[in-house]
Amino acid sequence: MKHLILVGACYLDTILSVPRYPDEDSKLRATSLKIRRGGNCPNSLQVLQQLLDGHDDVRPYLVSCLPEQSSPATRRVIASFGSNTRVDFRHCIYRQGHTEAASSYIIRSEESGSRTLVNYNDLPEMTTREFEDIVRSFSADQDTWWHFEGRIPDTTLDCIRLLRNTLPAAQISVEVEKPGRQGLPELAAEADVVFYSRTWAESRGHKSAEACLRSEQRRRGSLGLCTWGADGAAALSQSSGGCLCCPVEDQAGGISVVDAVGAGDTFIAGMLYGLVCPKKAWDISQNVRFAVNLATLKVQREGFDGLGADVSTAHGAL
Repeated sequence: MKHLILVGACYLDTILSVPRYPDEDSKLRATSLKIRRGGNCPNSLQVLQQLLDGHDDVRPYLVSCLPEQSSPATRRVIASFGSNTRVDFRHCIYRQGHTEAASSYIIRSEESGSRTLVNYNDLPEMTTREFEDIVRSFSADQDTWWHFEGRIPDTTLDCIRLLRNTLPAAQISVEVEKPGRQGLPELAAEADVVFYSRTWAESRGHKSAEACLRSEQRRRGSLGLCTWGADGAAALSQSSGGCLCCPVEDQAGGISVVDAVGAGDTFIAGMLYGLVCPKKAWDISQNVRFAVNLATLKVQREGFDGLGADVSTAHGAL
């Protein structure tokens, strides 16, 4: 049994679609409003549980700080994964005295396709001590993969180092996404697999995904991946030194972007599926192609429903 543990924040997203991005101190009527569960790791897990349907050899977990367990917000978060969810919530950290989930307000412009996010989170962050208790619930002989959203880099770095000492065989991946967040290069240097976002790469002065992967320092033998919007993604293995560029495949009639929220999370889900699933015998090029195609399917629909079935139809049995 492979244990896949994703560590990151969980949000309730309020998504407002507007004709154009509003000017300051102006009034604008939204064309639609949706409220759904969000957060990088929960989004990836929502996709992963579809891909893992029928694979009983992988157990996915969420580690996230949530309001107290009996609160309507927490019940809504857990229910959002479906009544037959594969995700294990036993290691979530429930904050007593808190009843509201972290919130994200997203303004999506129909004119430009841009999305602007405002987050609010009153829940105390996970501590290294709390994470240590979670780590010690797994034994050294269990096969584990730990994926971290690159939040609170100082604490995350302590958690990664704790994992290296406690479960030395564990595999570790990390997402490097938010520009200007101090400590992310140090996280990348400790992980086996690193996912870079285009916005972070451009904030560092990189002009392409390959430039980012060749310039940023990582752990010996690690795998670096960088997404680049309509240009797809690139991968660079430290062990081979070769860079693979995987563009978005042309489609008849082109690609109509309906909802780009969570595209990066979907790419990560596709990569983790190929890297973790024992039944997969993909090489890196096959895995990156699958993840790019999966993310391309995602941006052409609202939300994440049906991705597993559709990618299976397009690319064969999972």
